[in-house]
Amino acid sequence: MTQIVAGSLARIADFDTTSFDTSPIARSDWTTGDYVVAEVTETPSDMNLVENCIGDMIPVAPGDRIIGALGCRAATLEGVGSWRDVRHDRMQLLTGAGLLGAFTSYSAFLPEPASLRYQGHIVRGGRKATMNDFALQCSAGKYTVPTILLIGTSMSAGKTTTGRLACELLTSAGLRVTGVKLTGAGRYRDILAFRDSGASEIFDFVDVGLPSTVVPEDRFRAAIRPLLRHIASRQPDVAVVEAGASPLEPYNGAAAIDELNNSISCTILCASDPYAVVGVQKSFDFSPDLVAGPATNTSAAIDLVEKLSGLRGINVMDPDSVPEFRSVLAAKLNLKLD
Repeated sequence: MTQIVAGSLARIADFDTTSFDTSPIARSDWTTGDYVVAEVTETPSDMNLVENCIGDMIPVAPGDRIIGALGCRAATLEGVGSWRDVRHDRMQLLTGAGLLGAFTSYSAFLPEPASLRYQGHIVRGGRKATMNDFALQCSAGKYTVPTILLIGTSMSAGKTTTGRLACELLTSAGLRVTGVKLTGAGRYRDILAFRDSGASEIFDFVDVGLPSTVVPEDRFRAAIRPLLRHIASRQPDVAVVEAGASPLEPYNGAAAIDELNNSISCTILCASDPYAVVGVQKSFDFSPDLVAGPATNTSAAIDLVEKLSGLRGINVMDPDSVPEFRSVLAAKLNLKLD
């Protein structure tokens, strides 16, 4: 029996409660953030899963249909692709969240992605449905929330793991924490991890209509500003904010940091190795308050981080290091976290 699976990029929409039509439209009318339906034609791996609107991973098979959104991805460790590269209505899942396009570069270390065929755009009243139709709006206020900023030297550098511990420590101290992801490619699991670790509310760029943040900088800034204003209106005590992979990648990490302005209380660089710390440090011309991630997995790695960069490293995976991490957060936030 075939199924229709709405990817997590559709979690801001109402497709589960309100009817819609599906109709093919001309390629000249396609754009980033359009909601479309694609049929699965081939699943070469049992790892071909779709993340649904509550974060569960759903297996799909040929004949199943996926609701997703057109977008772009530029992941250094996994794959690169865009809806602009779709040919003859043949598509692929750029991420399990339902980011749809076609790969132009793909890691040999990953299972082959599912093949899809474009069926049409989601249409209501003769008009295509887009993520912008459901985007959060907030025009008043200014973002001034004390912020713990997590950036990385690449994807899979330990940002979410570090952010989870920060959420746990801050929440256990009685603070109201908001978890935020400002850049990336739309996977819901990252900010769900913040909620599972104690954050009272979670937000990301999907909430303001972006399927990924591989978009022009002006569009990114225009989308993120209402999100930051909305977060400020919720009056959290502190925000734990992930700005995705390195600031130099095309995900608008540098713009995200700039939009946070003077609200950053502590910056944590999550690095894949000690030499990557120096690379980001010099390329982006900044010094974080702390280094975490695989670059701090052992005492030798921590020593090398300090030798190469002069920065302090903490292995947040080591329970014995938790008091030290707590003390750093307390000092930077000027709070008692005991």
